[in-house]
Amino acid sequence: MPRLPQTANALIRPVQYRDLDAIDQLTQQSPEHELPHCSAVREKSVSIRNWYGVMKLLSLFPNPLQNLPCVHVAELNQRIQGMIQVSPFNRTRSTWRVDRVMVAPAIVESEGAEAQVMTQVDIGSLLIRFCLERIWQARTWVLEIDVNDKAALDLYRHNGFQPLANMTYWSISPEQLEELAEREPDLPNLLPVSNADAQLLYQLDTMAMPPLVRQVFDRHVQDFKVSVLGSLVEWAKQVFTRTEVVGGYVFEPQRKAAIGYFQLHLCRDGSQPHIAHLTVNPAYTWLYPELMAQMARIMQDLPAQSLQMASPDYQPEREEYLDSIGAERIGHTLLMSRSVWHKVRETKSIAEGLQLAEMLQNLQPSRKPVPGRISMLKSVKLPAPEKAQEADKSAPKSVQELMKAASQEPHREDPCC
Repeated sequence: MPRLPQTANALIRPVQYRDLDAIDQLTQQSPEHELPHCSAVREKSVSIRNWYGVMKLLSLFPNPLQNLPCVHVAELNQRIQGMIQVSPFNRTRSTWRVDRVMVAPAIVESEGAEAQVMTQVDIGSLLIRFCLERIWQARTWVLEIDVNDKAALDLYRHNGFQPLANMTYWSISPEQLEELAEREPDLPNLLPVSNADAQLLYQLDTMAMPPLVRQVFDRHVQDFKVSVLGSLVEWAKQVFTRTEVVGGYVFEPQRKAAIGYFQLHLCRDGSQPHIAHLTVNPAYTWLYPELMAQMARIMQDLPAQSLQMASPDYQPEREEYLDSIGAERIGHTLLMSRSVWHKVRETKSIAEGLQLAEMLQNLQPSRKPVPGRISMLKSVKLPAPEKAQEADKSAPKSVQELMKAASQEPHREDPCC
């Protein structure tokens, strides 16, 4: 990572209530490229002003939503010049995502004895570096930006992010959905999704991604389970936004594995398009027409609205199918990632700082030790080596000599006879 100029007056700190007006002004001055609602990595931006009270309350005690999201601001010359919002990407918090970075468009000149000029890249880099260094749980960072956002692309490349995958977003019109609903889907093993199926969905997700993307996302079985708190939050979200979530997966009985999965976010009042998330095993691409027909049938009873979905570049079969049914391309984004290695501070052992020789002076012997039994046994003299050699010479060395010695001995009668 390139070094930044020393900025003694720049302060990176958590967002406070008095910063909300400055953040609203930043949002107006630096409008970001709006991504489709069906983004694979980036979630829909929420108003910090509307959710500030909830965010502050959740940060007061340990809970699963404590860092969802995490917002910091850059203050220079007592003015807010930038803002960054990050959040955990998986349940283990080993991967985090950059939701958005906003920087004031004007060039800022720092005050003091050594005046310095800071550009947008400098302030944005300060915000990104602060999160990379302070959030020690994160081993990998991921983000998604529009391919036409050149300023954001330069900022992230300047801070070590590399391309991971290209995403294409599609929109299917209501007329096309009606045509797809006329077909009867052939899905005899379509089952509803529950926490008991988390292992099957995890295996399907692993099969549908290349190794590099799988390593960056770092998903586990827990990421496909929904906790009680998560269920309550999702229910409240559906009530306020007037949406409904419907999902299912296709089970292969011979392999005892899930080969296809879909999740629909349906808008019940027709104010926004429907969103679909689709995962298919690369060996079962014939499931695309069947799953699309099933989703089109589910949307028949709702207000007519388009359907949006994404397709990564490592799944070309999905792009070919969406092209064949006449879907419209509405956006192109780039997934970027980078890894972070946090240096572990080396601490000296406690025993190294203690002077053991000085502490144990009173335990040293005051006089010469008295010899004990073991020392007396060692003082007993052993037979001389010469006598041992003579004894060895006098002993018979072979079987014939033993027989000869036995025949020369006089016959002795048994005392019992």
